[in-house]
Amino acid sequence: MKKFFAGWLSVMLVFSAFVPAIAANDTGVIETEQITELEVSRSVFSLTEIRTVEVSADLGEGVNLDDVEFQFGGKPLSEWQKWSGGTDYDGEPFITVVEGPAFVEGTNEITAVLEFGLLYDTDNLSNRTIRTQYQQFIGDYELAVVDVESGTKAAATVALNVYDEFKFYDELKPAIDEIFEAAEEDEENDRYLEYQKVGETTEGRDIHFVILARDEAAVDQYLDETLPAALEDPESLIEKLENGTMGDYQVPIWFNNIHPDEVEGVDVQVELLEKFALEEEVEFLNTDGDTEFSENLNVDAVLDDAIFLYMFTSNPDGRAANTRANAEGFDLNRDNAYQTQVETQQVNEVLSQWTPLSFIDFHGYVNGFLIEPATPPHNPNFEYDLLIGNMMEQAHAMGNAGIANSNLTSYFIAKEGYGSGWDDMTPAYTAIYAMLHGTLGHTIEVPALGQDGYNALVGSGLGAAKYVHDNKDELYKEQLEIFKRGVNGEDNRAVDEYYVNAAGEEIGRVRGDNENFFPDYYVISADNKNQKNVLEAYNMVEYLLRNGVEVEKTVKPVEVDGATYPKGTFIVPMDQAKRGLANAMLYEGDDVSDWDAMYDPIVVNFSDLRGFDLVEVRDEGLFDGKTQEIEEVVIPTSTVKGNPPKQILENSTNDAIRVVNALLADGKTVEVLTESKGSANAGDYVVATNDLRAYADDYYFETQVFGNGKNVETEVLKQPSVAATGSAQLNFSLSQLGFELTDSAEADVIVSDGNSFAAEQVTGKTFIGIGAPALNAVSESGLLSGFAFESTGGRHEGLVKADVTEHPITAGYEQQENLYVTTGSWISGVPEGAEILASFQDSEDFYIAGWWPGYEQARGQTMAITADSADTTFTLFSNDLAFRAHTEHSYRLLANSIYDAVSVEPEPEGNGKGKGKGKGNANKN
Repeated sequence: MKKFFAGWLSVMLVFSAFVPAIAANDTGVIETEQITELEVSRSVFSLTEIRTVEVSADLGEGVNLDDVEFQFGGKPLSEWQKWSGGTDYDGEPFITVVEGPAFVEGTNEITAVLEFGLLYDTDNLSNRTIRTQYQQFIGDYELAVVDVESGTKAAATVALNVYDEFKFYDELKPAIDEIFEAAEEDEENDRYLEYQKVGETTEGRDIHFVILARDEAAVDQYLDETLPAALEDPESLIEKLENGTMGDYQVPIWFNNIHPDEVEGVDVQVELLEKFALEEEVEFLNTDGDTEFSENLNVDAVLDDAIFLYMFTSNPDGRAANTRANAEGFDLNRDNAYQTQVETQQVNEVLSQWTPLSFIDFHGYVNGFLIEPATPPHNPNFEYDLLIGNMMEQAHAMGNAGIANSNLTSYFIAKEGYGSGWDDMTPAYTAIYAMLHGTLGHTIEVPALGQDGYNALVGSGLGAAKYVHDNKDELYKEQLEIFKRGVNGEDNRAVDEYYVNAAGEEIGRVRGDNENFFPDYYVISADNKNQKNVLEAYNMVEYLLRNGVEVEKTVKPVEVDGATYPKGTFIVPMDQAKRGLANAMLYEGDDVSDWDAMYDPIVVNFSDLRGFDLVEVRDEGLFDGKTQEIEEVVIPTSTVKGNPPKQILENSTNDAIRVVNALLADGKTVEVLTESKGSANAGDYVVATNDLRAYADDYYFETQVFGNGKNVETEVLKQPSVAATGSAQLNFSLSQLGFELTDSAEADVIVSDGNSFAAEQVTGKTFIGIGAPALNAVSESGLLSGFAFESTGGRHEGLVKADVTEHPITAGYEQQENLYVTTGSWISGVPEGAEILASFQDSEDFYIAGWWPGYEQARGQTMAITADSADTTFTLFSNDLAFRAHTEHSYRLLANSIYDAVSVEPEPEGNGKGKGKGKGNANKN
């Protein structure tokens, strides 16, 4: 809406320059207002920089200076008041007349000097309240001098921007096109420019990507020859570098933005593209810390060494809406490992295909000009000793150029000046994810939103380019050494000194009883006899391939530790260049609970959090000659066996939930088994065969023939009416499962992971609460007598062993499961009559991985319960069921809880009334 307003205002103001305005004189006769040209000394003004403008105009004879009024956007300057807080703008005027008006002696020309001050009384608009508002003022305006007596006006169209180079999302592609056109028109410019639309956002906006190289041959050589050799036989390239026979080659430098409300990072890339695409030489300032000096980059020489890649923003929806999050409400800079969002899936696939040498992610805003490398603890899947030296040098190169080209006076490197809490343990962040590709990955944070921040980032981008240009061979050799360790399966102890505990003591990679931190293989079975969740197994393989990890499948049965895996079993060989990336997603994880601060949750562990079986194999060469490499994987379709009246739809995948919701939405009958019998389990669904067939090609689910169904107890599911309160991730997860959401007043079931709770809204309903905020809301309400919970900290997280009780809500789960907690909480008081659904295992090794200082207190405590109180059913989980849409293994706990609230016993034959389960809300629909 803000963008629409700015655009509409711009059109109207330009239109007013050509259409005479209508005014009434003192006799009441309507006259045409005369508009002449206003001369201005500048036409662009800034929300983050004070600027003055000299104006002059001839309004004709007989003008009284007392009748002269200055206007901006059709309003007197006095009405353009400064921000005073919140959404109020009632301070002093931010545009003032500082000289004049006065006549030029002997003429009718009127001159004056206006000052455009700071609308927000600061040149730094990074304040989160200001950040959501300032863009409504960006646009073109009419600046005018008016004789209010005669109505004569002199006007010019001027622009107001946050800083001169800011562009809305819709202006980004035209700016790129303009650079392409300028390059094409320059007959002497033979540089290679390629635009790619690499994907679309949730709302359908294009994700823009540009490649700039010396020529097309350089791109082809890198992608078709250099990179494949680097990943498959890095030692051969190392030898060529060492003996001087490497010849002509280029390495990629990737510029990035993922938080589009940290706006400079988008616009800086446009300027960097323009400089390297169009200029012969790029001149900029630099410093060695003591002396400032001028640098000249010969662009053709730079392009002999580098290919520039511009990912202007991986979140176009956020750029359009001026939000940090994407349209689904997710911070994409927390999604690079999980990749639940379409934007990160598409962008990281491109990143994996390029495997850049240097990756620069432009951010803001923190206290100071901060550049990574990050603090410990470091992710053990990095070859950190091969990364850190060059990353430190590149950080200094970027910092020096950044301060030299702006008014910022200093920078600091997180690893040296932050202590703890700015770590690179999690691969959720873009630059850290890039490091798993052997890339020099840097997050750069400027302290202020404004022209200075912009200038500093431009300087840092130029500093990075110069650093790679000056040190290409050395830098590339180190990246190749990373790949070489992977290909050779080498766990080099040189990394160990960088892996320390909170006391600063070296602990190295945590190897336990193993000689090598990395296994030889991961085995992901794909058959339902060996795999509890075939769908998630295939999804994992698709993920690995998309991220540049080699995956094979067996061509014959293979025995591993007494188990026989059939032909078609997926194998992830760990003697490959990107074994660190594969391991970061597949290994169990580390316990870093001794640290006093961590920046973000660290547990990735796809196997446990997505819910598929994974086997770690430490037997070198076991699969030699027994596999073939695969390039793609196709999720299998479903088989509905035979033609009996009904089928059992097993409660084993999230697709089964999606099918149930689709059937219910279509008015079909779905029953749920209330007891286990034969191979069918309580919690499985019973569906008419003909109804189920329609979904077999679009979903993966597993079925059994139901037979005649005699002596098997079932309940009928009603279509649930569900409301969600709390996080966007909860809404997303519920929608993923096919639940249609409504508001709380209309819902049968309210699901919450937030602290919003109204007693009147839950009466007669089921309330499903997830995590400490929801548990606290229930506790504070007093509605559930005897309930209490405890928490060590709302950001504490951990993967834990849990004992699971047999119950309709836990149907489809095993007696012992690894579950995930993100709010450091447990249930300490269980109400009388409540049913315990799960508990933290009472064992010394119950805690597996994560950052949870004080986790010992949760040992043996209750994790989840369901209880009735008056007219409300409370189902409460201290573990997280929908964290960033990554905890998909827990989704069925969420679905089971919802279905348990709306299931009813089937109507007896000849009786028109159903019988509820005894809960106060069992018959509600």
